[in-house]
Amino acid sequence: MSGDTLIDPVRDLGAALLSVEMPARYTGGEYGMLARAGAPFQTAIAFPDLYEIGMSNQALRILYNRLNGLPGISCDRVFAPAPDFEALLRGRSMPLYGLDTGIPLKKLDLLLFTLGYELGISSVLTMLDLAGIPLRRERRGEGDPIVIMGGPCVSNPLPYAAFIDAFWIGEAEAGFFELTEELAGIKGEGREKSLSVLLRHPSVWAWGKKEALRGIDRDFSVRPPLSAVFPVPSMKVVQHHGAVEIMRGCPNGCRFCHAGFWYRPMRQKNASVIFEETEDFIRKGGYREISLSSLSSGDYQYLNPLVDTLRETFSGAHVSFQLPSLRVSSFSLPLLEKISAVRKSGLTFAVESPEQARQMSINKEVSLDSVALILEKARGNGWRGAKFYFMIGLPPAESQGGGREDEAEKIAAFIRELSGRVRMHFNITVGVFVPKPHTPYQRLRQIGIDEARGILDRIRGGLKSAGHRVSISDPLVSLIEGVISRGNAETALLIEEAWRRGCRLDAWQDKIRKDIWMDVFRAYPAQVSRILRGWGAGEGLPWDCIKGGVEANYLSCEYSRSSGSVVTSPCTEKCTHPCGICGSGQGIVRNNIQGEVKNSGNPPPEKVPPGTFRILFSFEKTGSAIFHSHLSVVEIFSMAFLRGNIPALYSAGFNPLPRLEITAPLSLGIRSKAEIAALDTELFFDAGLFLDRMNRRLPLGFRLVRAENFYILPGAKKHSLSSLLWGFEYESPGEPPQRVHRDQEKEFRRGLSESRGGRAASLYHLTRRAVLASYPEPEAAGLSYFDVYRRLYPLNKPPGT
Repeated sequence: MSGDTLIDPVRDLGAALLSVEMPARYTGGEYGMLARAGAPFQTAIAFPDLYEIGMSNQALRILYNRLNGLPGISCDRVFAPAPDFEALLRGRSMPLYGLDTGIPLKKLDLLLFTLGYELGISSVLTMLDLAGIPLRRERRGEGDPIVIMGGPCVSNPLPYAAFIDAFWIGEAEAGFFELTEELAGIKGEGREKSLSVLLRHPSVWAWGKKEALRGIDRDFSVRPPLSAVFPVPSMKVVQHHGAVEIMRGCPNGCRFCHAGFWYRPMRQKNASVIFEETEDFIRKGGYREISLSSLSSGDYQYLNPLVDTLRETFSGAHVSFQLPSLRVSSFSLPLLEKISAVRKSGLTFAVESPEQARQMSINKEVSLDSVALILEKARGNGWRGAKFYFMIGLPPAESQGGGREDEAEKIAAFIRELSGRVRMHFNITVGVFVPKPHTPYQRLRQIGIDEARGILDRIRGGLKSAGHRVSISDPLVSLIEGVISRGNAETALLIEEAWRRGCRLDAWQDKIRKDIWMDVFRAYPAQVSRILRGWGAGEGLPWDCIKGGVEANYLSCEYSRSSGSVVTSPCTEKCTHPCGICGSGQGIVRNNIQGEVKNSGNPPPEKVPPGTFRILFSFEKTGSAIFHSHLSVVEIFSMAFLRGNIPALYSAGFNPLPRLEITAPLSLGIRSKAEIAALDTELFFDAGLFLDRMNRRLPLGFRLVRAENFYILPGAKKHSLSSLLWGFEYESPGEPPQRVHRDQEKEFRRGLSESRGGRAASLYHLTRRAVLASYPEPEAAGLSYFDVYRRLYPLNKPPGT
């Protein structure tokens, strides 16, 4: 694709980017971008939420890295814009574009949405509209890309079918990449031909097709390592860590859990593959926090040896590990202490319900005594609090008489007793249960807004006064989720109406337009009443066209067992309650490798002299880099040190960080030719090698210009860069360079802003040419930092080396 059809946000929007919140969301330039503008077949993975949410999504990373590994195929990335950036694009008549290449979405061959949360659908419509792609599938023609949607939400695709050309049902590894290659091979033969090829695949569903079968990755456990590392975000995202999926599916069968049924069977990844993927996130990505992710990590066979292997192997890199999903029954405090050796992890308990009968009903037992035992041990080992999750609106067991009047009091009583026993205060989150398709509760009624609000208010009132922090979900948001997740084709009318009236980014509490949704619900009462009423045993369900693999009779049986508070044992190889998912070459797979400590590739530590090794360096900040905040720049360099195997010296304490100092934070929008920074290292590391390695591992717009080694003798004063700061040299178009003392910088910028007609424009055209130092003598000021350092620290190595 020619450059004149591509969008460069820095070139095309310029200073206007400074008018929006967090402009780095929209500028790209990250380290490790893989999309190629010249590839014959152009795709993009679209995530219908903000950048910082989407770049934390594991499915997006898998799709992006796998598609960009196919010959002749490019996969870009695009995220939902915040309202301010949407307004900027509309005001400039500029279409939404891919972050890697700048390709307008309308120029793509395939546009791939992944939908993990139902409330993201309004952002899907925003993204289509901003791209100039008709919202309705029947209005699209040869000039439009084929729009495909996947993700867990499409287990019921009907509410989205008016907007989406085709749906991929299930796991992408089960044939989607091969299907994309087939589509690339017939490019140019027309839209109808491509759609017909799509519809032939058993895991593709589209309006008019009778059914589709969920694709299941049968090779998940033994597939060669997938390096889903790239690109590395240049700004802090919600989950700023490397996520290594250690297990897919869950053996436990919690009856309320959509993911637990949708991703069956449980498949545990081979431990050797986990090790290699972890090493990629650390060595190639620069991550020092690794999440070993799954639906229930405690069920991974030989988890303790795996954690021991990872900790021992990467101990020198100051890497910490997280296990985000541990059931109380598989909870191990010694294991948690191991993974908290670098950074202390939080204690989180998803109790759901405090009542034993209801716990047995939902097939998840979490006794107060077992939680108290864990917390008592934890308190003795330095933990001072914990998080708890509860749900209201879960189906009551028959022994409870079908009522929920005392639900609030039982949750409050559970917390009060537990807090009294262990002498802790807790963070408590209470949500509203939303029944989902393809689960034993798929036919149940959902509790209404007023009923839910009454219970939640009583819980909050009963616990806040006791010193606990209580967060409650919004019953209206839960109702929106319920209406969409179990909706039918007519639900699209409701979704489109809400969007046209102004609904955007509904998953965000500060952005959702509750007044509009309430008005829309009043306009479409049948959609709401169906969810509040539920479905009878003999009624057809909108999602009957999707075959998830778990048999309908099994789900009905599980609902009967729920009513009687009968527990179903976890899935095992010798199954006593077949659900229909195993067989024909697929079933439960466990890891059988106990793990061993491997060589991380680091040389053995050498004896280091007692002084301080410091590298002083200068760097440029241009292009997309000027839209990154100071904290982002610190993180960018910290990750690049690890990618480049730079022996950075780390601070001590709870959260070790490289001993990096950047002299003076630079405001967003200002270019720089010579920022000054210093890094302390564990041993002597050649400045020339440092310069080379760093410049090959930084995002676009960052470039190290100069670096020198210095050695500070033991006992000598270590001058911080900020203590030596004299001021700066600035230049702006049409004016000579100007030196500004640090005490006069604010006044200088204020005067520039007044003369240039506004702060954003004045900063955008400003360049910092130099950061200047003063020697600790009054007459020596406005000098190069390198000159000052040579006076202060004339050695670059310890004497005699």
